[in-house]
Amino acid sequence: MAGVSMKDIKLRIKSMESTKQITKAMEMVAASKLRRAQARIQNSRPYFEILYDTLNTIANNTEDFASPYLEARPVRKTCYIVIAGDRGLAGGYNGNVLKLAWEKIEGTSACVVPIGKKCLEFFQRRGTEILTDVYAEASELHVGDCFTASKMISRGFLNGEYDRVEIIYTRFISMLSQTPDQLRLLPLEYTPQPGDTQTDALTLYEPDSLTVFDTIIPEYLGGVLYGAVCESVTSEQGARRTAMDAATKNAEEMIGSLSLKYNRARQGAITQEITEIVAGAET
Repeated sequence: MAGVSMKDIKLRIKSMESTKQITKAMEMVAASKLRRAQARIQNSRPYFEILYDTLNTIANNTEDFASPYLEARPVRKTCYIVIAGDRGLAGGYNGNVLKLAWEKIEGTSACVVPIGKKCLEFFQRRGTEILTDVYAEASELHVGDCFTASKMISRGFLNGEYDRVEIIYTRFISMLSQTPDQLRLLPLEYTPQPGDTQTDALTLYEPDSLTVFDTIIPEYLGGVLYGAVCESVTSEQGARRTAMDAATKNAEEMIGSLSLKYNRARQGAITQEITEIVAGAET
């Protein structure tokens, strides 16, 4: 009986060692992808900031400024852009952002643009209206795809298909902290800045400032969407790295515990054999 128990323990130790190798490898891959994702965040910010400053400059230096992108109207339907991951094994990354999204969507008139396989599967199971599933592969989404998506969403907003556009993503704070967040895209929340008026009065826009403003909006939204995708991908890799590190440590603890049990079982078997030998010699 002791021999069978030792065999089972040895098989479990081998299994845990294989699991440890897998989780360690996944941790290293996630760490490598995390570095690249952080670099993408840093590289995407200047473009977003320049577009944002341009929009503010136009709005601040144009009298009686009015744009359909700034018009607040009764919200009958909302379009949500929800960003999650393509795979699991990332701790609570997918669960947290999808939970926030469902809290906002449940019981309301809404449509969804899912980004990420987990996100698409989540809303398909719940029968939510999906505007498009073209961007279901989060890992394959590039900046050009974000601009295409933003133009499609902006066109739907102007056509009155929905009255508000919001994006739900995961904001990267640090390696150990990623927070689900919500950001309103349309209508734009613009607050005039008195101190910035006439800062760019000599700039001329062709054909006119309002046309330029309305043309820039989809590009601006594409930049925001791309930034949110970068934040989410970075958060996913950070969460996966943390989860795989914890899994590796748990595997090491289990291997240590199983090794201790194996040694005790082996010692018990040896003691039993010695006892049987001594008892046989005495008879």
